[in-house]
Amino acid sequence: MSRYCIFSAQYIPHVGGIERFTERLAHTLISRGHEVDIITNNTENIESRTIDGRLSVLRLPCFPLFNGRLPLPRPCKSRAEAIKSIYGRRYDGVLINARFYPHSILGMRVARANRLRAVVLDHGSAYITFGSRVLDVAVRIYEHAITSVGKLYKPRYFGVSNRSVEWLHTFGILGEGVIPNSIDAESYREDASSRKFREELGVEADELLIAFVGRLIPEKGIAVLLNTAKECASLGIRARFVLAGDGPLESAVRAASSANVHYVGRLSQPDVGALLLQSDLFCLPSRSEGFATCLLEAGACGTPAISTDVGGAREVMPDDRFGFILQSCTSDAIVSCIQWSLSHKQELAAMGRALQKRVDSEFSWDQTAERFERIMQHG
Repeated sequence: MSRYCIFSAQYIPHVGGIERFTERLAHTLISRGHEVDIITNNTENIESRTIDGRLSVLRLPCFPLFNGRLPLPRPCKSRAEAIKSIYGRRYDGVLINARFYPHSILGMRVARANRLRAVVLDHGSAYITFGSRVLDVAVRIYEHAITSVGKLYKPRYFGVSNRSVEWLHTFGILGEGVIPNSIDAESYREDASSRKFREELGVEADELLIAFVGRLIPEKGIAVLLNTAKECASLGIRARFVLAGDGPLESAVRAASSANVHYVGRLSQPDVGALLLQSDLFCLPSRSEGFATCLLEAGACGTPAISTDVGGAREVMPDDRFGFILQSCTSDAIVSCIQWSLSHKQELAAMGRALQKRVDSEFSWDQTAERFERIMQHG
C-alpha cells in the first residue's frame, strides 16, 4: 500500500474535467489499496474532510478569481497551519494536475520535502482564454512565467493525451508520456436517470437531438455552437440543440434560447447520462481540451461526437468509424456533419455502437490507475 498526494487547483463540487479526473483517479487508487490526500483550493467555501479514513480532501483558503478558474493563495493563519500539516505527512508519490497554478508550485515543494520528483500532468492543448484579447495576452505571459518557475523543481511531465504531450513543447518541455482520462462506462450507463428529455423538450422522432455538456466558457466553442443552431434553423434542418452546464457565458446561452436551442442548466451526472443516452449526436467545438471527459461519457452512451481535433479526440475516435473530427471549428463544418447524419441514420447508429465498444474496452480507470502506479514506482 502506498500513500499518494494529488494537487488539484480546483475540486468538486467545482465543475470541470480536472476535478472529475482527480476524483475518479483517487477513488480507483483507494479501491486498489492505497491512501490518497487531495490538496485543493477552497473555491466553493466548504470544509475539508476525510472520507472513509483513506481519502482526505484538504481545501486551502484562496481568492477564487474568475469564478474560481484562477484561484490565488489567500495568506492567513488557517492556510499556514494547513500547509504545515501537509509538510508533516509522508508520501510515496505526488501528482500535480496542471502546471500553471501557484498551487502547482506548492505541490512541487511538497514533493521535494518528501525527496520525490513530482509528476505534473498537463490537461491542456492551448493557452487558457478568458474572452478578452488584452487579458488573454497577459495570461499567456503568466503561463510561461509560472511554468518556468515550476521547471526549476525538475518535475516529471506527462500529458492527459498525446495532444497535451505535444503542447508541452510550447514551454520547452519534453513530456514522458500519457496518463489518460478514463470512465467506468458500464456504471455510467447504469446510473443514468429516468428523465425523458425528448418528451420534456418536445423533440420529434425525425429530429436529431444534439447535446453539449460542459463549462460555458469561450474555449468550449459556445459561440460556434449557437451560430450552428441559428444556421440550422435558417436552413430548415430538423435538429434541436440542448446545452447543459454553467459558466460565464450562461447569459448568452439563455438569450439564444429558441425553438431549436434549449438550455437546461447544470445537470446532475445521472441526468447528463440520460441526456446523452437520448441524444443522436454530441457536439464539442472546443479550441482547447486536454482529454474531454464528456467525449468519454458520450462514447459510453453510444452517442457519436462532432469534435474539433483537440485533446484526446483522436484517442477516442481514431477514424470516421467512431465519429466526426473537424479540422476547422466552423458552423459550416458542423452543419455538414448534421446534414449527413440526418440522411444516414443507420450509419450514425453503427458509429455509436462502435464508439461504445471502444470506450468500454480501452478507457477504464483501472488501466489508468495501473499506469499511474508504474510511473510512481519507477520515478
